[in-house]
Amino acid sequence: MTGAGVEDTRAVGGAVDEPAARRREQRGWYWYDWANSVYSTTVLTVFLGPYLTSATRAAADADGLVHPLGIPVRAGSFYPYTVSLSLLLSVLAMPLAGAVADRTGRKKPLLGCCAYTGAAATTGMFFLDGDRYLLGGGLLVLANVSFVVSTMLYNSFLPQIATPDERDAVSSRGWAFGYAAGALVLLANLALYGAHDSFGLSAGAAVRVCLASAGLWWGAFSVIPLRRLRDRRTAASGAPGATAGGAPLGQGWRQLAETLRGMRRHPLTLSFLLAYLVYNDGVQTVITQASVYGSEELKLGQSTLIVAILLVQVLAAAGALLMGRLARRYGAQRTILGSLAAWTLTVAAGYALPARAPVWFFALAAGIGLVLGGSQALSRSLFSQLVPRGREAEYFSAYEISDRGVSWLGPLVFGVTYQLTGSYRDAIVSLVAFFLIGFVLLARVPVGRAIAAAGNPVPDRI
Repeated sequence: MTGAGVEDTRAVGGAVDEPAARRREQRGWYWYDWANSVYSTTVLTVFLGPYLTSATRAAADADGLVHPLGIPVRAGSFYPYTVSLSLLLSVLAMPLAGAVADRTGRKKPLLGCCAYTGAAATTGMFFLDGDRYLLGGGLLVLANVSFVVSTMLYNSFLPQIATPDERDAVSSRGWAFGYAAGALVLLANLALYGAHDSFGLSAGAAVRVCLASAGLWWGAFSVIPLRRLRDRRTAASGAPGATAGGAPLGQGWRQLAETLRGMRRHPLTLSFLLAYLVYNDGVQTVITQASVYGSEELKLGQSTLIVAILLVQVLAAAGALLMGRLARRYGAQRTILGSLAAWTLTVAAGYALPARAPVWFFALAAGIGLVLGGSQALSRSLFSQLVPRGREAEYFSAYEISDRGVSWLGPLVFGVTYQLTGSYRDAIVSLVAFFLIGFVLLARVPVGRAIAAAGNPVPDRI
């Protein structure tokens, strides 16, 4: 039985057949990158880390410690620990959401629920005044889990709305669209923060307005993809009880166990996920901790950080499109490997940056921007080739675990290193290992054989 709003496709779980309908969905799909990327840039990358760290320091005792749940934590480590906790919780939430989505064929309602929960939590960050660091930590956990799970569901639409030869370009355009939105909102953030006195706001109040604006943006623009994307009936969604009441929860856990067993039949897909888990852990840690490193270690002001992240957004949008073109000529795997070499050099250079030197920080931001969007977009499109048809949400839940759900390790290492040494430079240099190991693991994956083993047609260039 097909529920309301759930449509069959000629190949169950596959891409839509009609080019016009496919392009319409692709255009709608891009808008979720536009909607949620502002959370990533404004909240995680720029404002929340330094602001929550400042609130935590205000609540700390004479030894510089806070005691959430009675556990002594150095104030400077609270934010990375909270990010790490949110990603660990995402590990539990994503496989269940993915299994339920594939079992019921109703990804779009789940996407909407996660999007608006995250948007509400982010908007609530307006109330993080004074030393309310525990409220900030709680809202961060709720928003980040919602962000990660919704991104997993959103990514799982890619194999259904784009043919194998289209996916590198479609994925790259999505990332470029998201980075363009991040840049646009950061421009507004910079104007507000830089002239906060003119608006009658303190610096802290201006930060809280910027945080809340990301939640409002996320919620407002999520309407477009939720109207354009279509739910599809999958082979599993026709199973008895798949759409009945509370059955999806129990079946979701059973489906998750089946997914994990089934993935063992695709060891080459798992090999790619292992490589991605390692190198993307480094990418995500750079994204979430860059503003803290800049403010705490390099002694740079908030306006300098905003300009640097704005530079990242602009160059990441251009870099995503450029690397999409390189992938068409050289193949996605080789292009990603080149980006990992560039990541290694860039992060190593970050260790040596002098304090209070904005020009060098801007140069570092430029290097990150040029490889950030492309490495993420091509990794997403390459993985979409390794997913068996009809299992998109389940496999993308595993991918998203590798993307952010297991990226708790980088922030944890970052936080523990600072806890032990009191130096953010020592924390940042440890990230080089993630890119080097990821490079070696990815280079060893025979991608053509992996695509064929998943039952998908092998593109001309991979």
